[in-house]
Amino acid sequence: MTRTIVASATKEHVIGFDQPFTIIGERINPTNRKKLAEELENGIFDTVKADAIAQTQAGAHILDVNAGITAVDPNETEPPLLRAAVEAVQEVSDLPLCIDSSVTRALEAALEVARGRPLVNSVTGEEEKLESILPLVKKYDVPVVAICNDESGISEDPDVRFAVAKKIVERAADHGIPAHDIVVDPLVMPIGAMNSAGVQVFRLVRRLKEELGVNTTCGASNIGFGMPNRRVLTAHFIAMAASHGLTSAIMNPLHEEDMAAVFAANLLNGHDPDCRAWTARYRPAPAGEGSEREGRRRRRRRRG
Repeated sequence: MTRTIVASATKEHVIGFDQPFTIIGERINPTNRKKLAEELENGIFDTVKADAIAQTQAGAHILDVNAGITAVDPNETEPPLLRAAVEAVQEVSDLPLCIDSSVTRALEAALEVARGRPLVNSVTGEEEKLESILPLVKKYDVPVVAICNDESGISEDPDVRFAVAKKIVERAADHGIPAHDIVVDPLVMPIGAMNSAGVQVFRLVRRLKEELGVNTTCGASNIGFGMPNRRVLTAHFIAMAASHGLTSAIMNPLHEEDMAAVFAANLLNGHDPDCRAWTARYRPAPAGEGSEREGRRRRRRRRG
């Protein structure tokens, strides 16, 4: 059975078909977050640390760390910034990390200070990326997210996206990187722009599991971009995708709807023995304790 091991200095986490669904916290990312982007640009990491703490407490298994600021030259500024962001997160959380950048130099700068065995996000099927990132993955012996696009862009044909994933897995093998260290992102299209987006992902995830034997992840909220009631749509997508074999998602653990979907998927897919996790989370609390628990959940939702 395929198992992808991600670790911090003190904690190990396994992504796998026989494991509970993996929650990769998405919050440490300046995209569409003006305050966080401004702080990063000024070398301030208060929000980074607060996000790391909040997501750890909310139940994330891995923390995605992205320091890409589009207003400045990423090749110059992102390497030291991502490195510093990783160090800041490690000061306040002992969770494994997902180091998120499209800049090879930034990935290496962060890998130099990351403790344990972080997940690298990401490599694409583009020749330049394959030749620069796969040797880095091999050098540091870390798992990597493989994104199903190449020089031609993102294909609307799921068979083409599968072919890109297969190419990445094969090229990784040439570098001595095993398939269990590849976590494929099949790319989730917005359902509002492509009505078949959900069906495509479900089909791709099944093929990636059955034919390539690789774990999978995705940006879960992409499915509902521009749609009303996006949170509910995202939650249902997570549960349905997990039923087709998706083993992780980059998502917001501060949203109760999304977390409920994960707990339900674990239970219904047989990854919650004796219903222990579901019952512990949702059994009515004794008098007086329930209001305190609900207060914590409300505070997490407000932070989200």
